Amino acid sequence: MPNHYLFLLIAIATETIGTTALQASQQFTRPLPSIVVLVGYALSFYFMSLTLKYMPVGIVYAIWSAVGIVLIAAIGWVVFGQKVDLPGAIGMGLIIAGIVVIHLFSDTATH
Repeated sequence: MPNHYLFLLIAIATETIGTTALQASQQFTRPLPSIVVLVGYALSFYFMSLTLKYMPVGIVYAIWSAVGIVLIAAIGWVVFGQKVDLPGAIGMGLIIAGIVVIHLFSDTATH
C-alpha cells in the first residue's frame, strides 16, 4: 500500500475518533472527550495534508468525508443507539458507490 493511502487511512481513523468523542463530549462540557476531539481533528488534518502531496484535494476530501460518514453512522448505531432509516442507508450506499467509481475509474486517483 502506498504511503499516501496509509496517511489517508490514518486521517479517516483520527477524524472518526474525534467525531465520536464530539458526541461523547456533550457539547464540550466533559474535558477528556473534548481533548480527544481536538487532538483527533488536528491529527486528521495533518495526515490529510500529507496525502495532498500525492492526490488532488477533491479526491482526498471525497474519500475522507465519505468513509468518515459511513464509519460515524455505524459507530452512532452501535455505540450510541442511533438509528439509520432506509433512505439514509441507501444514501450511504450511494456514497460508497461513488468512492468505488472514483477509485476504479478516475485518472486523478492514484493507484
